[in-house]
Amino acid sequence: MKKLILLSLVFFTVFSCGDEVKFNTPAFQGDRENALWRAKAFSASVEANGYLTITGTSNYETVELIVPSVIESEFNVGEIDVVEAKYTDGFGTEFSTTNTPDESVSVYPELGKIIIEEIDVVNKTFTGTYRFLAFDASGMNSVGFTNGIFYKVPLISGTLPTDPITCTDVEMSVQTAFLAYEAASVEDDLGFINSDVFAAACNAYSEALTLQFAICGDPDGTLQELIESLEFIESFGDCEISCEMAMENVVEAELQYSTATIGNYIEKCTQYAFYLQQQIDICGDNDGSLQLLIDGLDCSDNDVDGVPNVFENFNGDTDGNLDDDDTDGDGIPNYLDDDDDGDGVLTIFEAKDADGNPIDTDGDGDFDYLDADDDGDLILTINESSDPNGDGNPDDAVDTDNDGVPDYLQA
Repeated sequence: MKKLILLSLVFFTVFSCGDEVKFNTPAFQGDRENALWRAKAFSASVEANGYLTITGTSNYETVELIVPSVIESEFNVGEIDVVEAKYTDGFGTEFSTTNTPDESVSVYPELGKIIIEEIDVVNKTFTGTYRFLAFDASGMNSVGFTNGIFYKVPLISGTLPTDPITCTDVEMSVQTAFLAYEAASVEDDLGFINSDVFAAACNAYSEALTLQFAICGDPDGTLQELIESLEFIESFGDCEISCEMAMENVVEAELQYSTATIGNYIEKCTQYAFYLQQQIDICGDNDGSLQLLIDGLDCSDNDVDGVPNVFENFNGDTDGNLDDDDTDGDGIPNYLDDDDDGDGVLTIFEAKDADGNPIDTDGDGDFDYLDADDDGDLILTINESSDPNGDGNPDDAVDTDNDGVPDYLQA
């Protein structure tokens, strides 16, 4: 009986006057499932990113309280991940406020608080209170703490920041992140909404809003609505662009593809196929029409001569047959022939403009790579010492008058 009376007096001393707890020495404790839990060791640490973690350990059990800034403030747990309370039991099972409860247990996580009431910058200690309900990874089991208090817990790792993150700081960061997010939501200089840039900007904006929520609070629920709208976007694939954005990209890619030249065709064809596939990945392709478009594209240059396959159908076959196009009659169709006109100069080295498009030196209507007499002087290119060493590269072509223009290109 005396022990019960003494225990009652201890509880009265610790938990009297409402939730206020008085201590004369450092402490870390709380009610775990309506039973007193007291840490035998406790400490605080400040990470490089400015986050504060206050830890209490009792034998094999641990409680960790994590907040995103070293400031005297009230932080809500159970709403966002940057504020977290964790309990690890003696079997190593971790219960966290960032774990979502199973719907059979609770549709929404219970809210809790971590309140940093006093930071003693001289002695480097932290005092405050906490309460939380944490779930295990399955969301089926929980552990709750009430009447939690930490008193003059010492900092043993990291340093107190001279300029901790404040509400004003995060509000400015949110504005900057929002402007970047807006810019990433419209076409870039190439005419496309870049999905990687958008994802990075979206994630940065979401993180900034979350930090603002944690540090500044959200009295009118505006931040929560914004965060949830971004989480909706993220749920489709890490801040993925919308179906409408993907379709806009395809429209632009098709336009650029339809106006492609020999010099940039492979680039524009590959780009068109990429954005078609992106639309399939994001929007779906119920009737298979997008996949048919991809399957119908030929973005290849089989003979690697700088002329895409689709430009080697010279007789205009409507079925796109390339096997009956053989300009030099050597039995090798042009799309497989690295010297289409058989003039000794490989097609890839025939004259091109700055954009990689073929040139017609003599203006006879045939590009040089299809013209056996490039300069129209009635002497075949192959007979004008266009490639003395026979390697197909005309860099060593004879220039009789030394005017910088080789004989095979000068009438």
